[in-house]
Amino acid sequence: MKKKIYSLNELSKKLKSKRFYKKKITLCHGVFDLLHIGHIKHFEEAKKLGDILVVTITPDKYVNKGPSRPVFNSNLRVEALASLESVDYLAVNKWQNAIETIKLIKPDIYCKGPDYKNKEDDLTKKIYEEEKAVKSYGGKIHITSAQKFSSGNLINNHLSNLTDEQKKFIAEIRKEFTFNQIVKHVNDLYDKKTLIIGEAIIDEYVFCETLGKSGKEPILSLKKLNSEIYYGGAIAVANHISGFCKKVTLFTMIGQNDKFKSDILKNSAKNIKIDFFKKTNAPTILKRKYVDNINKNKILGIYEINDELVNLNDQSKIEKQINKYKNKFDHIVVLDYGHGFISEKIANNITKISKSMSLNAQLNAANLGLHTINNYKNIETVVINEMEMRLEMRDRYSSINNLLKKLSSKLNIKNLIVTRGKNGSTLYNKHTDQYIDCPAFAVKVVDKIGAGDAMISMVSLVLSSKINKKLSLFIGSLAAAQSVESIGNSKEVNKTLMLRTIENLLK
Repeated sequence: MKKKIYSLNELSKKLKSKRFYKKKITLCHGVFDLLHIGHIKHFEEAKKLGDILVVTITPDKYVNKGPSRPVFNSNLRVEALASLESVDYLAVNKWQNAIETIKLIKPDIYCKGPDYKNKEDDLTKKIYEEEKAVKSYGGKIHITSAQKFSSGNLINNHLSNLTDEQKKFIAEIRKEFTFNQIVKHVNDLYDKKTLIIGEAIIDEYVFCETLGKSGKEPILSLKKLNSEIYYGGAIAVANHISGFCKKVTLFTMIGQNDKFKSDILKNSAKNIKIDFFKKTNAPTILKRKYVDNINKNKILGIYEINDELVNLNDQSKIEKQINKYKNKFDHIVVLDYGHGFISEKIANNITKISKSMSLNAQLNAANLGLHTINNYKNIETVVINEMEMRLEMRDRYSSINNLLKKLSSKLNIKNLIVTRGKNGSTLYNKHTDQYIDCPAFAVKVVDKIGAGDAMISMVSLVLSSKINKKLSLFIGSLAAAQSVESIGNSKEVNKTLMLRTIENLLK
């Protein structure tokens, strides 16, 4: 059997000799996770358009079709395709899309399946860039007419790794909404004027090689390899929301000496307007974590922080700035990390400047047992994790539902959401006395830091737009799933990835 599978660079060189003999080259590109009759017909039609059919596949790390995808890794996918008589050469792509591949291979004809007949349906809009790349050297794009089948539908029904709980929840979403309705709901968030209030937190991850116990002292010895900076806290939430809303305003606290201000501006989305408050006698909050480079376990955390409550002069400045925001925003998201930015009086003022407000008041090593959400009343949406809620209510044993109802009544919270890690999340609506449970959708948990920020970013935004509560919780859960699959706050919630995940889950 002739060799069909090559690296992209090897394939590019091999095709040069074919062009010398005036061979016409056709290229197909895709995931091709589950080989079916639709793919076979697509390749057969593509082969008839030229002399040589090349197929490139999306690498595993760039397959964004939902949890547990791809089902088959890149090696298995190319081996399956190599068995087809119509396919002459194969390679695993190096990039997220086919644009650079097209420029490298320069096919005479680039073939796409019937899904791309209406280019507007492509959520990524990369089809336009692919078409531009093909036309740049005189190539042509061709849409095949093969019967349309869905790999996603086949996988969801026959090879899915989803739990029964996940399948049941998705079936309920599918029954109530079409995918196009969900796209419209998400796109309608674009014009929503949103304000984020909270501390800026700089997360430094110091990646180390663990050497072992010191020879002379009972301490763990580490060898520093490299470090990376991520922008967390209210900055992360603003970046998450910026991908869904046209204009976002962030009011955030940094240190007196302006350290990290320029970096924060540089690493924030362009559609975020930032109002900085400088806390007297305080640094910008830096949370340095030492991480084992192999398994990514955190070994030690050291904070640079002054978490004393702001002085009266600073408090007056904060109140003045907050009053400027009154009635100017459709929704406000408050991130109270308990590091001295938001006093009881300031919290009270914040609740008066907008009818639509969401809150996440997080526990951390610096405020455990001291932080409370009691300063806030009449909130539309609060996101809290199970431990935070039990500490808030001083109740270790009561059921989640009982605690949700008590806390919601105590603080007059309309929508109270408790997150429970791998056990998913529950939303309680006080007005309807309704509980909604949503399973977790994360497959590969790399780092839990930032999951709560991603959740409140999306669930508060969609709930404030009067979108169905079950769908809102689903969107928030998918945002959290995106977050935990990367280190720290290294990636913002991606709108296109979220919609593609929903599209594939609903097939």
